[in-house]
Amino acid sequence: MRLEYKDFKDESLLILTNFNCDKSQHLLKRKGNYKILWSINKDITIGIDGYTIVLKKNQMIFCTPLNVLDISKEKGLIAIVFNREFYCIRDHDQEVSCNGFLFFGSSTPPVITLLGEDISCYKAMFYILEEEFKENDHIQGEMLRVLLKRILIKSTRLIRKGFNDITIPSTQLDIVRQYNILVEKHFREKHQVLEYAEMLCKTPKTLSVLFKKIGDELPLAIINNRIILEAKRLLLYSNKTAKEIAYELGYNESGHFSRFFKKEVGLSPINFKKSKGDSLA
Repeated sequence: MRLEYKDFKDESLLILTNFNCDKSQHLLKRKGNYKILWSINKDITIGIDGYTIVLKKNQMIFCTPLNVLDISKEKGLIAIVFNREFYCIRDHDQEVSCNGFLFFGSSTPPVITLLGEDISCYKAMFYILEEEFKENDHIQGEMLRVLLKRILIKSTRLIRKGFNDITIPSTQLDIVRQYNILVEKHFREKHQVLEYAEMLCKTPKTLSVLFKKIGDELPLAIINNRIILEAKRLLLYSNKTAKEIAYELGYNESGHFSRFFKKEVGLSPINFKKSKGDSLA
């Protein structure tokens, strides 16, 4: 299955697919697309950034244009693929507040598990979305955006409910969201929690207490994981040397970067690339 909406004027694109055709498989290699994957019938193994994960039945995962995916042609998966031109989550952040919750450069893209009524709700939303692709009039694009927006809002609400302490005020959850957004924007040049705390008008201790309270990764771990993720992507999917990658990620000394990488990953950058080379060949 592959249902596509495309506006040639602004190059906006929205696709509903199960990746069972070659044309949809090519989407996985195309840069610039957000991807929402839903395993609707069974557990499915997918590759993300060189690693494999199991997406369990009725789980959804939210991937940014940065995530490199490998999905085999098998039944049981449905996906929404869209680009920034169709719906820019940053420009529309006030509408859905999903940026920093659903979509950010985490080394582990967010996963939500659908239960009970939520399953029926998403089936209904996806059915209406599929039906809208059959229309062909001047308001089709806007209708599809409204339907996508509804899915994003519902998913953001489920992510918020997934925090351990649901009594946390929304203002504090927004601090977590804004922190993730800032890390995504500045991780190449800002490596210290203090730098982000100042931008949020908070202290590093305040951020640490908040992140512990909601059971999320600690602030420094979020920075380190984002740097490591980008380093891995560059090592696996570019021809840049470890030294070039170090400079790109804000390290003046390549040795400092190599020690940091080995501490976090357990392998030097060169050995990591060698260890993954055969599986990606």
